[in-house]
Amino acid sequence: MAMTTLSYVLLAALAIALVVAAFTDLTRRQIDNWLNGAIALGAPLFWWASGLALWPDVALQLGVALAAFAVFAGLFALRMMGGGDVKLLTALALWVPPYQFVQLLLVMAIAGGVLTIVMGAWHVARRQKHRLAIPYGVAISFGALWVLAANYLPEAALQGLYA
Repeated sequence: MAMTTLSYVLLAALAIALVVAAFTDLTRRQIDNWLNGAIALGAPLFWWASGLALWPDVALQLGVALAAFAVFAGLFALRMMGGGDVKLLTALALWVPPYQFVQLLLVMAIAGGVLTIVMGAWHVARRQKHRLAIPYGVAISFGALWVLAANYLPEAALQGLYA
């Protein structure tokens, strides 16, 4: 993947969108459709800016996103995941290569576990009676930001040194 300045600008916009998604999920327990749509619609521009070939690169991105949607929509149907979380993960699958998406899911799972323990302890400490709602968009955003930092920041720093 040939990264250009536009690619890095788009990744920065994605990072800002992820922070907004985490914040809105934390404060309102909702990730807005317009935000998920903007993330998804930004992916083709990122593909173009990064020089991805339609076959097999873009086709693989679309396949991973379709598989992610199928799996996470199933979890939504079982009431194990929110709809905004499903849409956010599907949109993110359009951005990162499959091996990085697996990395995202692993970091997300660890962050989600820590978030659940912390919020569960807070819930018990405050002796709240209502059902605990975990803002999993925070864990998803953390996982995605981790992947972006681990896979794109080192390359950006090197390009800055030799540009």
